[in-house]
Amino acid sequence: MLLIERYYETVVFTSPLSAGPKRGLHTLPSVLDLFSGCGGLSLGAHKAGMKTALAVDIDPILSSAFRLNFPKADLLNLDVRKLDASVARQLLPSGVDGIVGGPPCQAFSEMGRRDASDPRRDLIWEFFRIVRLVRPKFFLFENVPGLASKRNVHLLQDGLSTLPSSWIIFGPHLINAAEFGAPTKRQRIFVFGFNRDEMVIPSESELVAPTNLRVTVSDAISDLAGARLIGQEGEFDCWKYGARRSISSYAKGMRTKNDRFTGHQVTAHTAATLKRFAALKPKQVDKIGKYVRLSLDGLCPTLRAGTGSDRGSYQAVRPVHPTEDRVITPREAARLQGFPDSFRFHPTVWHSCRMIGNSVSPIIAKVLLSRIGRSLEASDLIKVAAE
Repeated sequence: MLLIERYYETVVFTSPLSAGPKRGLHTLPSVLDLFSGCGGLSLGAHKAGMKTALAVDIDPILSSAFRLNFPKADLLNLDVRKLDASVARQLLPSGVDGIVGGPPCQAFSEMGRRDASDPRRDLIWEFFRIVRLVRPKFFLFENVPGLASKRNVHLLQDGLSTLPSSWIIFGPHLINAAEFGAPTKRQRIFVFGFNRDEMVIPSESELVAPTNLRVTVSDAISDLAGARLIGQEGEFDCWKYGARRSISSYAKGMRTKNDRFTGHQVTAHTAATLKRFAALKPKQVDKIGKYVRLSLDGLCPTLRAGTGSDRGSYQAVRPVHPTEDRVITPREAARLQGFPDSFRFHPTVWHSCRMIGNSVSPIIAKVLLSRIGRSLEASDLIKVAAE
């Protein structure tokens, strides 16, 4: 696959990188992104002043967006169980500062089938095996709250128990993205690990402290009203913003510099569905399709991913737009999850929504990794002073 055309490389790749802090004369901290998907954690890392040395994901479709948005990072479409010492030495000859990732969550989700025999449950062990193999300075592990339940938490505890005694572990912490400036009340557990032989250990309370910056659905997507389709860019639909009298600071930070963006395909509904949507008030749930209407001054519920063709090709229910009688578009979903408009997903609505629903919000990833980055900088200063 070609990386991307010059226009897209400038808008998508350079912009996220330039948003993060510099690191003086030192090289940027590097991360290995496991189960990378489209790159929510990598985007947060880049905005935090880090770089992705390698991303690994088994699904070539879900990770196709990673190639588009991070053309300078290496992506390996591989089952992480096959990531052994020889592969690590070849692709990460200098190692990495950190490992980030969220193993597939469907086996632990309270909304899923919760099959105790689901082989994806063992991927938690693989995450910590690779931590032992690569020996980074830190790791950030993310998953659904169901992993911390009584029936599942032993898997996490068993994985953590395989780490050497030099590792300091924080968590699991239940973190709500809405408390960190994202317009979604998406809750996830995060576990942090720090090798005390390699870096300064941050304060646990400061690491997970909410920013309490509130962003509403209106802040996130209202400026997209009136956008018009202006053509195609390759396989992608291309849109241009409509005129707006006021734009929230959140939306301003999401918009592209050239006023063009992709992924705003509007779903065509049947007359019966449109009638039901028209009767929905904010926060009400459609009794037939279980669609919830968003509230302009509220938050978006957790966006779900649906399933791939290997598990039935089920499309997840998307929320209904707060003022229009339709479900939200992939671009609106991306805004609500915390992705900028320069980020491209997939030409189809289905795969785009799967990517977004599976991802970690780049907003919360940026906050957490920025705080870890400060501890890495402190470690560098201590090392330089000792030399």
